Amino acid sequence: MNKKKKSVREAALDILELIDKQQSYSNLLLNQVIQKEKITGPDVGLLTELVYGTIQRKLTLDYYLQPFLRKQPDHWVLNLLRLSIYQMVYLDKIPDRAILFEAVEIAKKRGHKGISSFVNGILRQVQRQGVPSLNIIADPIERLSVETSHPLWLVQRWNKQFGWEKTKSMCEYNLLPPVQTARVNMLMTSMEEVISLLKEEGFDVQPSPIIPEGIRVLRGNIAHSKVYESGLISIQDESSMVVAYALELSPDLAVLDACAAPGGKTGHIAEKLKGTGKVVALDLHSHKVRLINENAARLQLQNIEANVMDSRNTSELLELESFDRVLVDAPCSGLGVLRRKPDIKYSKTIQDIAALSHVQLEILNESARLLKKNGLLIYSTCTVDMEENLETVNEFLRQQENFIPHYIHLPNSLTHLVDPKENKVQILPQDFGGDGFFIAAFKKKDQ
Repeated sequence: MNKKKKSVREAALDILELIDKQQSYSNLLLNQVIQKEKITGPDVGLLTELVYGTIQRKLTLDYYLQPFLRKQPDHWVLNLLRLSIYQMVYLDKIPDRAILFEAVEIAKKRGHKGISSFVNGILRQVQRQGVPSLNIIADPIERLSVETSHPLWLVQRWNKQFGWEKTKSMCEYNLLPPVQTARVNMLMTSMEEVISLLKEEGFDVQPSPIIPEGIRVLRGNIAHSKVYESGLISIQDESSMVVAYALELSPDLAVLDACAAPGGKTGHIAEKLKGTGKVVALDLHSHKVRLINENAARLQLQNIEANVMDSRNTSELLELESFDRVLVDAPCSGLGVLRRKPDIKYSKTIQDIAALSHVQLEILNESARLLKKNGLLIYSTCTVDMEENLETVNEFLRQQENFIPHYIHLPNSLTHLVDPKENKVQILPQDFGGDGFFIAAFKKKDQ
């Protein structure tokens, strides 16, 4: 006998529970559940909206629920209430009666009659009374924290680092769905051909105003396109594409990508070398190195060599001063990608940031030994934490007397973001809709 197929809301609740229990990333779990439960068509969009929306707005939803909860319910019940309130407040196409009916049915199936009555009672109260106003929160920083569902410590920290206007804009921007962007493989095709082929497949795309080889996807997921399968494009955020420009690449250079997986920047570097020279790409995990190799094969790039290696010990295995360029796209707190991975904002702590800075410095110092004299070392992260980024940069320069800051060359549309005094770039999500990113460049002196 076939087991009854789960409803979209049941599947969404399962994912929310797994994220909390396993600390797994929402994007990975979402794909797994879509395949396992054979969810198709418009239901994929609804499931994605329910999962991401509920996670994105978790602190706001808890604020809305607070006056109606006399006791803390079981965790799954709290997630079911969050999921239901999210639909009632933010999704105007779904009638309340459908939301309530489904929530009560799920509560009956998962719990007992008392729980289904409890869920029904809470949601009916919310329906009658409405949610509490955010305007009663007097402190503007606390209000912004609740309104945009960012932990208070993070909003306070950003306010200190970037000021109120930038912090407010960044928190609001982080709630918007990210635009899918891709990089055209200029070794195999042209921008015009890719846009034409994607339009034939039914996708709505346009050239990026930021990156010459970038495209923005207005409708559809091009990961499922023939154009992607045939290696004509790579899915990559525009901010991430900026990094290859900072490397000032020209043919026949030897480049080390010290923290390479999943290989987006590796492929971009190899393409910018026009298939010449070599890109040595490293990662600690063999399954991630396999991803880099698969990507290189799809893009038909012969100049990538991927190895399993700990970037903190590279000088024991690779020849010293053998690379013209070194990229350290360092492991970081990921606070620049909260639109794609909203669960990060609830799991990261100040202690995590301090620990990551230590690891970043280890990798930078080790990678510096592999760079030729007059070569460029690029440090990048997908975060927007000034302490994490600047302290690492300043400490590296203190420890490495034979390195000096180097001016960062970017596409013309982004030169205004370069801080000429500091030789660094901090991209915020609101700058052009990409991920938050930090880039610094160093040159090795010719002693």
